[in-house]
Amino acid sequence: MIRCAALLFLLVSSPLAAADRADLPVADFEGDTYGDGWKTTGTAFGKGPARGTLPNQMPVSGHLGKGLVNSYLGGDTATGTLTSPEIRIERKYINFLIGGGKHPGKTCINLLVGGKIVRTATGPNDTAGGSEHLDWHTWDVAEFEGKAAVIVIVDDEKGGWGHINVDQIVQSDAKKRAEVLAHTFDIEKPYLHLPVKTGAPVRRVKFVVGKETVREFDIELAPGAPDFWATADVSAFKGKKLTVEALLPADARLAGLIVPADTWANADKVYQEKHRPLFHFTSRVGWLNDPNGLVYANGEWHLFYQHNPFGREWGNMHWGHATSGDLFRWKEHGVALYPKKYGDWAFSGSAVADKENTSGWGTKEKPPLVLAYTSTDRGECIAYSVDNGRTWKEYDKNPVVKHAGRDPKLIWHEKAKHWVMAVYDELGGKQWIAFHTSPDLKEWKFASRIEGFYECPDLFALPVDENPEKIKWVLYAADGKYLLGDFDGTEFKPDFKEKKQLWHGRFYAAQSFDNAPAGAGGLQRRVQIGWAQGVTFPGTPFNQQMAVPVELRLVSAPDGACMTGTPVRELESLRDKKEPLVQLKGLDTNTPSVLAENLDAFEMVCTVGTESPFVLNLRGTKLTYDPTKKTLSCNGVTARVDSRAGSVPLQVLVDRGSVEVFANGGRVAMSVAAIPAENNRKVEFSGHLSSGSVWRLKSAWEK
Repeated sequence: MIRCAALLFLLVSSPLAAADRADLPVADFEGDTYGDGWKTTGTAFGKGPARGTLPNQMPVSGHLGKGLVNSYLGGDTATGTLTSPEIRIERKYINFLIGGGKHPGKTCINLLVGGKIVRTATGPNDTAGGSEHLDWHTWDVAEFEGKAAVIVIVDDEKGGWGHINVDQIVQSDAKKRAEVLAHTFDIEKPYLHLPVKTGAPVRRVKFVVGKETVREFDIELAPGAPDFWATADVSAFKGKKLTVEALLPADARLAGLIVPADTWANADKVYQEKHRPLFHFTSRVGWLNDPNGLVYANGEWHLFYQHNPFGREWGNMHWGHATSGDLFRWKEHGVALYPKKYGDWAFSGSAVADKENTSGWGTKEKPPLVLAYTSTDRGECIAYSVDNGRTWKEYDKNPVVKHAGRDPKLIWHEKAKHWVMAVYDELGGKQWIAFHTSPDLKEWKFASRIEGFYECPDLFALPVDENPEKIKWVLYAADGKYLLGDFDGTEFKPDFKEKKQLWHGRFYAAQSFDNAPAGAGGLQRRVQIGWAQGVTFPGTPFNQQMAVPVELRLVSAPDGACMTGTPVRELESLRDKKEPLVQLKGLDTNTPSVLAENLDAFEMVCTVGTESPFVLNLRGTKLTYDPTKKTLSCNGVTARVDSRAGSVPLQVLVDRGSVEVFANGGRVAMSVAAIPAENNRKVEFSGHLSSGSVWRLKSAWEK
């Protein structure tokens, strides 16, 4: 009996129960080389593990320790393989961290048994955007236990995301790969708050009502304390059951992680953050880029924009929406345009007021707003609103134009009596702006195209020197370089071949407002807003800002008319007092002289001498003038300024993330990323200053 009991004990306790067996490391890539038996081909993997992020690569995160396999060595064009020595499979699972490109068979990690690929995995990225974050992946290899195997990491892709990242390969009896978890909410409150941790693994989240997926997006979902909360408006599903599905570690819980709420997350603190710009538009939470759908209607300036509501980085492209009565004090309305489905993103476009109701979607008494946007899966699409842009309905015959291109700009051509769509077009390996026409915003016909413009076009007419008898058309694209010419509603004929340039620096994908009201002299204003590309705010819930709104004009010049841009007059409403904080006259100094102190955001208007150099120190950011080259420079941005009579007028705007400079009546405009020094709240000047005024600017977010 004793011997039988001992035998029974051995049967139930040896070998160790699966849950008790320790993990078996395969490779952690912490050494200077890959280790004994590992072999490389090609150039992508180098002689040993990378130490995190490689040159020109987005930040790599999620790996353990300092080292990892990273085939971005030399960029995406490098190729090669990394092969392990033979291992014996002794656990149920093989876990590893993986990131990089999603190109099956080309950027992947393979498990070979008997010389055949029995398991494979790729990174998550196959389109622009994305993240270099590594996440856990698990192979179930129980059927191969006891057999010999080889692991091969492959980089055979030279295009975008043509690399693979791998770390921490481990045999285990516990799987680490995330699984789809679900939790159902009875929607009684209008919002769901989702916790976000910047740098956390990117998780796919679905909102499902009944059997229909109504929202789907990626988010860096925080398993613990979040950096900030994203907000999803679910008021459209009130009274229904909504199931949230998310790819999460098996030990995570959705219940309690995502929170129903009556208000926007941290509504009382938004716009009050330490680094929030005071007079530039930023979204309350999330990423912002191209301005879209700029239109004036019913006393409101409408600003739509490319927006990721669920994170600080580019992705999940929706259209955000805000309105203002004065172009500075904005009220956000949340998401105006949702993607049709995951992967079919709502890219850039424009909006118009269909004042004569040519579309038939409204009435003459209550005409609709109509927008055009690029659906990345379908083509150029149309939507319309009969409630002043608060809600939108898609045209049921979308797409209206299908081609290789994007970013439709709509205008009404008064003389031709039809609508025009100017849209970026790719044909024959070249870059064009194509023009399509329509009588009703529904049926579109190709008219012509002009070569040499890249994405986000704008097209409008302006009088030269405010003379309504002397009209020129302006055509420009994302980089802001423009041509002047004539446009008869079907074809653009430029006056000159070489483009001209107004903006320099952090300025991209600008758009001007449709239907703007008349300004001084009864002429319609042409107001422009651009994306201040790369003006970023680390550690905040929001990212990127719009440039200051400017009014565009055409003025005569020796080489033909040129365009000017000056901050809209509504900016004056933010001046802290009617009189300037400081007023200066006749300053001439070779050493820095303090002009004003204790400043946060401010405006400076001055006239400075150009016979000798000058330096304007704006809270630690220097604006300098070189008289030999006739150039203004600020934070790496340089523009030529032709001075008049030995002096140049300047208007300078400083906010918490940027400096903007307008010279010579707006003939030159500069936008620069610059976070002011915390301990420097002064303006200093050296050189010759004829006159100058400095105003403190109040927050546009003040209630």
